[in-house]
Order: sequence, then structure tokens, then C-alpha cells
Amino acid sequence: MSARRSVARMAALGAVPLALSMAGAAPAAAHGSMTDPVSRVSACFAEGPENPRSAACKAMVKTGGTQPLYDWNEVNIPDAAGRHKQIIPDGKLCSAGRAKYKGLDLPRKDWPASEMAAGEHAFSYKSTAPHKGSFELYITRPGYDPSEPLKWSDLESEPFAKVKDPRLVGGEYKFKGEVPKRSGRHLIYSVWQRSDSPEAFYACSDVTFAGGKGAAGPERKAASADGPAAPDDSQIEAGAARSTVEHGGRGNPSAGEHSAHGSDVSTRAGRSSHNAPGTRSAGQADRLAETGDDGTTTDIALAGAGVLVIGAALMCLSARRRDLGRRGSS
Repeated sequence: MSARRSVARMAALGAVPLALSMAGAAPAAAHGSMTDPVSRVSACFAEGPENPRSAACKAMVKTGGTQPLYDWNEVNIPDAAGRHKQIIPDGKLCSAGRAKYKGLDLPRKDWPASEMAAGEHAFSYKSTAPHKGSFELYITRPGYDPSEPLKWSDLESEPFAKVKDPRLVGGEYKFKGEVPKRSGRHLIYSVWQRSDSPEAFYACSDVTFAGGKGAAGPERKAASADGPAAPDDSQIEAGAARSTVEHGGRGNPSAGEHSAHGSDVSTRAGRSSHNAPGTRSAGQADRLAETGDDGTTTDIALAGAGVLVIGAALMCLSARRRDLGRRGSS
């Protein structure tokens, strides 16, 4: 084998593992959930995954274990790309169709609920890994029955609030929306669709309407101190050690043990497997979606491989010139 062929082969073989290793270098990152009004998963996490107080949160743990609560910020579909209604089946909206979070889909009238009123409301969405994107909030129609599985037809066809790239304050996205008039128990369904990735996040927030105008922010919270609470930073920090997904660099991807109540945790090569949901959308096949990655890692990997290929070509050219020089001198 000539020198230039040997060099080219070595460079080509070296490019493949480098590209693959770089493509898998970035850790998967979980991203957040609604905190005002507080989502089901956030409220149950705040109650304490091992010993939740409410009957609904206890039922959720009994159904799916404690791990979904420690992984409260990754109710996602990696390749949603805006196809929410097409890929999430009726009855599974709160879990986004993921078996791991099936406990969130339990039809009950006693989920922890935030007080809500018609009119302008200041919404908050806790983010552990900020990304550009749009938020859409849907509310259930009049006559909604929480004792039945939530269907897309239970929600208004259009969002009552929609915002692109809201401001991030203290680790939470803040935006306002005009809440429609309702009475009794209802549900607000939030969709966060990233614009730097096809990934989307989902949350179900149970609310109760008592009538009248509602105050936004701390004033409303103070008036409903007995309502569900969102997890504070200390709880999030403490729970991150038991999470199997990244929490803004504070996660523990190697924590793959099962909880006392059972879970569907699995990790591979020290990385979270949350980006391989049990229910994949059409066309996802057996691949792992790039969750928490805006494509930069892949670009770097391809660039690195390209550099090796160019280097190999230059070395081949140099070897060829030396061969020609030796032939000429002989």
C-alpha cells in the first residue's frame, strides 16, 4: 500500500469516531414547567415526591413512581415541530403521550388547583434551560368534566394567550394573557415550542374560577395561600440530585436507580434517556432525538470531520509530490 493511501485511510478512520464522540458530547437538558398557574407535575414535586400530601399526587406516584416528579421539567416531545394535536393522542395530553408521565393523565376532580379569574393574568414558567420559542395557552371549554380523560376537543381550538420569546426574569419566563370567563374547575394547557429545535414541552395546570376580576402575581398568590405551591429554588436544587436529566448543569445523569415506588428510569453512557420517549411520534423510528441541542454540537462534529478530511487530502498531495520527486531524481 502506498504512503498516501495509508495516510488517507488513517485519517478517514480517525474522522468517524471523532465525529461520533463530538455528536454525543452535549448532555441532554430538561427545560421547565408552568408555575403560575402551577402545573400538576410541579405541584406534586413541590409537595414532595416521596410523601406527597394530596390524594391526586399520591395516585400519580402510585401509577408511575416518584421519578417523574424528580424529572418534573422534561414533559416533552423531542421532534414535535408544532404537530402537537397530530402526535399526542386524546387522554394523554398531560403526559404528552409518554408512558413515564402517565400518572399526570389520571382523570380526577381533586388535582391541586390554582385560583383563577377572568381578565389579565401574569403567567410564569420556570425554566431550567432557557431557549427561544413560543408559548401557547389553551383553556378548557365551558362544561369541561375533569372526571373524564382530557381530549383535544375539551380545549378551545385557539389559544387565549400566545407569546414569542417572553422575558426571562429570575429563571422564569414572564408574560401576560387575557383569561376568558369561566366558572368552577377548569384546566389550562400550555405548549412551549422551541424555535431553535423541533422540541416542545407541555403542562397541565388545574384552576378554579370563583368569578370576578383576578389579581396577577404575588397579590393573587397571597389571597390563595392554601392553594398548590410551585417548587422553590431550594427544592429544585435538592431534587436535582435524584433527577435523571440535566437541571442547568446541576443534574445527575448517572442517577439511574429505581425509587422506592418504582420508576422507568434508564441511562446510557452516563446520559439521560429522556430524549427517547416511550411513545415516539411518526417518523421517529428508533433514533434518539437531539434534545436540548440547538444543532451546534452536530455542526462542530461535522466541522471536525471536515478538517480531518482536508488534512488527509493535503497529506496525500504532499506524499504524491514526494513520490513524483523521487521518480524524477531517479
